[in-house]
Parts: sequence; structure tokens; C-alpha cells
Amino acid sequence: MKTVLVTGGIASGKSAVCARLRALGLPVYDCDSRTKALYDEIPDLKARIEKAIGLPFAEVGIIFSDAAKREALEAVVFPEVLADIRRWKAGLGDASVAFIESAIAASKPVFDGEWDEIWRVDAPMAMRIARNPRTAERAAAQDPASVKADLIIENDGSLEELNSKIDNILKSI
Repeated sequence: MKTVLVTGGIASGKSAVCARLRALGLPVYDCDSRTKALYDEIPDLKARIEKAIGLPFAEVGIIFSDAAKREALEAVVFPEVLADIRRWKAGLGDASVAFIESAIAASKPVFDGEWDEIWRVDAPMAMRIARNPRTAERAAAQDPASVKADLIIENDGSLEELNSKIDNILKSI
């Protein structure tokens, strides 16, 4: 099975790309939503995070401004996410392609070897800020622009234009 990482900065449009892929019946693993689900599914995960970052779980948002706490959280959470991705892929049966959506996985060594190709979604910063006002504060913690991508999808137009780009890309693979 070919596995493609779909990455991009906050509000770049990676979720819109993945929504299109899902609409076409393709399997997509959303790292953000699955990580949030794992907090509740794994009984001691929140306690391990609290111990690692030295703060109550309710204050986990500090990781966007504190690199040491972010790294401590990642050391606890990322192995769990990796195991979940592998379980998900194993359950896909005879799927010929699968997609993983993540803003940061490409820059994290724990995930090395989990995909065959990287698609990076880019959008102008002004568009990204208009989509999500928190873009500027979180962009430094999520820098997929430095990641070597096999394909760059420019998301600088309408949703219809983006969907058309995705459809054309899929025709070529």
C-alpha cells in the first residue's frame, strides 16, 4: 500500500485536501483528531503527559510557546500515535493508497519510514491568517515549509479550484 503524508502549515488547506480525498472514498488518517481521541482512549495517557510537562493536562496548550514542554509531550504522545497509525493501516485491507494528515509528522524522526511520499499544501500567509487568526502564533511550532515534499499543492484560490487540483493529481497516481 502506498502511503502519502499530507502536510502543511496551520490553515494552509491540508484538511480541505483530505476532505476531498475522503469524499472520493480514500482512507485518510487525521493525526490531530486521532491524537485527541487517544487522550481519552488510553487510560493513563493524560497522567503521563502531566508528569512529562509538569502541568495539569488542561494547560497543555503551553506547548505552542514552550519548546521543552512540547518535546516532553511529543516523547509521550508520538509513540502512541505511531502505534495507532500502524493499527489503522493494518485494518485497511487491500487499499492501494492511504493518506496521513499532519502538520508536523514529517519533521519528527519517530515517524520516519511511515510514508512513501509527501504532499505539502501551501497557501499565502494572508489567506492562512484570514482562515485562522491563531496562525501567526502557531506557525513557528509548525514549519512544514522546510520539509522536502514530493508534491506541492498551491492552495491560493477557491475550494473548487483546490478540489480540481486534487482530482488531477489523483489521475496521475
